[in-house]
Amino acid sequence: MLQTGEIEELTRSSFVESTTKAYTSAYKNMTSERNASMADKPIQSPMQNLSAENRELDQVLVARAQAGDKRAFGLLVEKYQRKLARLLSRMIRDQAEVEDVVQESFVKAYRALHNFRGDSAFYTWLYRIGINTAKNYLVSMGRKPQIMQDVEIEDVENFDEGIEMRTMDTPETALMTKEIAQTVNDTIASLPDELRTAITLRELEGLSYEDIAVIMQCPIGTVRSRIFRARETISQKLRPLLDTPEHKRW
Repeated sequence: MLQTGEIEELTRSSFVESTTKAYTSAYKNMTSERNASMADKPIQSPMQNLSAENRELDQVLVARAQAGDKRAFGLLVEKYQRKLARLLSRMIRDQAEVEDVVQESFVKAYRALHNFRGDSAFYTWLYRIGINTAKNYLVSMGRKPQIMQDVEIEDVENFDEGIEMRTMDTPETALMTKEIAQTVNDTIASLPDELRTAITLRELEGLSYEDIAVIMQCPIGTVRSRIFRARETISQKLRPLLDTPEHKRW
């Protein structure tokens, strides 16, 4: 079994680089096998294919890691280390603290890996561990996360889900001023913890409502409520800056 010191090594670039090289051929073989098995199945969209491929690769790596393959877990660390750090940085401001919590999250994930049965995607399971670890860390430091009670919003289902933060990197929005971008970031940073986590998972990580509900351990309706309220807050902050119709995205 991997020891804590070895888990720490997994988060270092030198290990990641060597592990990536060692597993390049394995990745190719897995992809080839998947393509062969999917040959007679209905054609899916590129995004569906990407999502299915990611989950299938995760399943293979998890199975190998559960069987004692350290390099397989190393690839999972490589794949999700930065994503988890980006998510937790919305909860913890100090980068050094973020790195420590990310490392602790992977240690916990590895120790509990034998309990992972694949009922949810690996990343939803990992993100839940990360969020809970971050919350526990903040509490231990006397910085209890701010949590607001959720309010049911009947009109959430009719909200235009096509207006999402990740569209900000399209050519049309490339000319958005630094002031607007800073306002968005500052507003997200000022949101209560539960709203900030929900909007980050949805708009920056691109996760589904179902996955977010699993990660945050709450009903889908609660997830929608939090995201709606986060979007409304951002919209109010941006409204004075976005005074032309073509820029009204919130």
